[in-house]
Amino acid sequence: MPITDFLVRNAKMTPDDVALVEVNPEVREKRGKTWREYDLVEANPAKKYRRQITWRAFNDRSNRFAHLLLDAGVERESKVAILLMNCLEWLPIYMGVLKTGAIAVPLNYRYTSDEIKYCLDLADVDTLIFGPEFVGRIEEIVDQIPDVKRLYFVGQDCPSFAESYNQRVGHFTPEEPAVEVTDDDLGAIYFSSGTTGFPKAILHRHRSLMRAAITEQKHHGQVHEDNFLCIPPLYHVGAKMHWMGGLTVGAKAVILRGVRPDWILRTVSEEQCTIVWLLVPWAQDILDAIEDGTINLDDYKLDQWRLMHIGAQPVPQSLIRRWHKYFPNHQYDTNYGLSEGIGPGSVHLGVENTDHVGAIGKAGYGWQAEVRKEDGTLVVPGSHEVGELCLKGDGVMVCYYKNPEATAEVLKDGWLLTGDMAEVDKDGFIWLVDRKKDVIISGGENIYPVQIEDFLRTDDAIKDVAVIGVPDQRLGEISLAVVEFKPGQEQTQAQLEQFCQKLPRYKRPRKYVFAPVPRNATGKIEKPKLREIYGGTAFPVKLENEE
Repeated sequence: MPITDFLVRNAKMTPDDVALVEVNPEVREKRGKTWREYDLVEANPAKKYRRQITWRAFNDRSNRFAHLLLDAGVERESKVAILLMNCLEWLPIYMGVLKTGAIAVPLNYRYTSDEIKYCLDLADVDTLIFGPEFVGRIEEIVDQIPDVKRLYFVGQDCPSFAESYNQRVGHFTPEEPAVEVTDDDLGAIYFSSGTTGFPKAILHRHRSLMRAAITEQKHHGQVHEDNFLCIPPLYHVGAKMHWMGGLTVGAKAVILRGVRPDWILRTVSEEQCTIVWLLVPWAQDILDAIEDGTINLDDYKLDQWRLMHIGAQPVPQSLIRRWHKYFPNHQYDTNYGLSEGIGPGSVHLGVENTDHVGAIGKAGYGWQAEVRKEDGTLVVPGSHEVGELCLKGDGVMVCYYKNPEATAEVLKDGWLLTGDMAEVDKDGFIWLVDRKKDVIISGGENIYPVQIEDFLRTDDAIKDVAVIGVPDQRLGEISLAVVEFKPGQEQTQAQLEQFCQKLPRYKRPRKYVFAPVPRNATGKIEKPKLREIYGGTAFPVKLENEE
């Protein structure tokens, strides 16, 4: 069945229960007030600190938007792009698109106007719905996207080149649209994170969305009484698919607009959230704020918070040890996923396996996972052999849209070749080693940057670190560590070199740069950007802090 059936069921079974809450702490701080607002009828919703809708209202809004699209000529498998910041409208709009039989195309809100145009063209988008933050970017390209026949604006002061979603959607019926949608129908196009170049358009069926929802609920045991705090961007598969676990049981969710540690903890406290998915930098920021005295945990009501889980990148063991020091009763889980596999859950650690923290875990519910060597044979558990992680399940993409060559490279006999290199320990747990494209080959030795990054993060002075390969005339490549220190915790290169004496010689970074580590909106280190900055020079490499 399609994922939208859960929404219909929730609207019938618990119509008056709160489904979604949007919290915008910046609004409250600007006003200098501590009160909440519940009234949904206001001239400018962007000025509200807190908004909420029930399951009935959620489903009604989705249906009204579906009818708006159908009335405008949107057909089955039309492409409808969504370019919005996280907000209360996001998920009802997304579900409305799915109810029409059209294909939802979420867009990264960090895209420039040129990148937006690139993605609209690549995905054959004919309808775009966007928010006020993007008016300038869309205005720059509106004359260059003739195939986008319909533009809808969410917010006040609708630009002349678009129609107002706010003014139009209320004129349509909240009844269910007469469109049959099945698991085999095409449902969504997601774009790759772009860490390896221009994003690819990843096409999924409705079956993938259902797989993500069921897998998430099986892994984390959501019940109706749970409350999921959603912080990451909804355009990405991670946040949305974690939310879908709660959708299956009619659980509440809170959309937080902001990532400041005090905002996160205050929202968990005030909204009584039970499940929070964090990215590594946000978890580190919370711990740093606790340790430097910026945050006092006694100021918050956190007893109901039962699960903290992390995904989107390798998780340092030291981070989870620090976390359990301050939150000893939290269940912890890590989730591995990628957009080609409909996001998190294809591999997961499991809350019962904290003795294996650092591993990404085993095949998720409904998934198969193998780690294969270059000759196609499986790595031997416990041998420290490295191979490529391969996945199989209902969540595997249909293809890279309009890119058969790239599709053929990663889809083999129903298996998805992830490009992630991994080991399998003697207990069968999978440990990520690195991205296949990030492996450094230095003097014939394979160096896996994640292993060096994990080691360097055990230095209490280091906040973040990224290791890349840079050209070397003699060895081909050498490793360079970009190190970001905690405030007031700077060290010298000599101190780091001494610290790294514990590593085998070939794994020790040959060069260091002290600078912020760039991460994208989903928390992944932007290594192409680092290679462009530090690795694109001629031989030999000369760095600013080199003697």
